[in-house]
Amino acid sequence: ARVRGWFLLDSYLPTFFLTGAYLLCIWLGNKFMKNRPPFSLRAHLIVYNLGITLLSFYMLIELILATWEGSYNLQCQNLHSAGEADIRVAKVLWWYYFSKVIEFMDTIFFVLRKKSSQITFLHVYHHATMFNIWWCVLNWIPCGQSFFGPTLNSFIHVLMYSYYGLSVIPSMRKYLWWKKYLTQAQLIQFLLTIVHTLSAAVKPCGFPFGCLMFQSSYMATLVVLFINFYIKTYRKAPSRTALKETPVTTEVKNGFHKDYFAAANGFQNNKKAQ
Repeated sequence: ARVRGWFLLDSYLPTFFLTGAYLLCIWLGNKFMKNRPPFSLRAHLIVYNLGITLLSFYMLIELILATWEGSYNLQCQNLHSAGEADIRVAKVLWWYYFSKVIEFMDTIFFVLRKKSSQITFLHVYHHATMFNIWWCVLNWIPCGQSFFGPTLNSFIHVLMYSYYGLSVIPSMRKYLWWKKYLTQAQLIQFLLTIVHTLSAAVKPCGFPFGCLMFQSSYMATLVVLFINFYIKTYRKAPSRTALKETPVTTEVKNGFHKDYFAAANGFQNNKKAQ
C-alpha cells in the first residue's frame, strides 16, 4: 500500500514487457549489426557512465542517511518500525529498481559496438533478473532488511562505472590496473549480502522468511557464476596463440550487477586502442 501509484509498480506488465524488449533488442540488434561496421560511441559512453556513477553515489548516500535516521538494526530490520524513514528508504530503492532498466543500455552498447563476445550468460541473466526481482521487492518488501544489498551495490557501482568512464579515455587506460580488485569486491559484496540476509533468518525480527531464502539463493547463483568467471579470466593460463595476439580485456558486469568490470561498455583495453 505504501508504494501504490508509484511509477511502474502498480502492474507487473511494464516490467515484463521492458524485459522482453531488452532480450529482443539483443537478438535483433546482433542480426542488424552482423554486416555493418561498429558504431563509435565514445561521447555517449562518457555521459552514460558519468550519469550512472552520480546516480549510484546519490543512492549510496541517501540509503546511509535514511537508515541512520530510522535507527535501522544491521542484524535484522522489519518493514514497519521506522515510520517515515521506511518511506525514505523505499523511495531510494525505487530509484535502485529504475536504475536496472537504465543499465539495460550496458548490453545495447555492446551490441552497437559489435562486442557480442561480451554478452555472456552471466551478463544477460543478471540484467534481466535484477529488474524483475526488484519490482517484487518494491511491491512487498520495499524497506527494512532490503536496504543492505542496494547500499553495497551502489558503492560498487560508483567504483565500477567510474572505471568504465575512465577507460573510455585512451590516455587514462594505462592507469586502470585495478579491474581485478573490482571483481573481487563484487564477489565480497555477494557474500556479505548472503550473510546479512541469513542473519535475519537466524534471529528473526518479522521480515518475511521466504524472501530471505529467495534472496540468499539468488545471491548464491551469482557467486557461483562469478567465481566461474573469475577463474576463467584471472586464473587460466593463456595459450601460446593468445600470447601472440593483442591482449583484449574481458568483460566483468551490471549490477548487483555483474561480469563486465574490464570492458567499459564495449571498449577494449588494448594497446591498439591506446
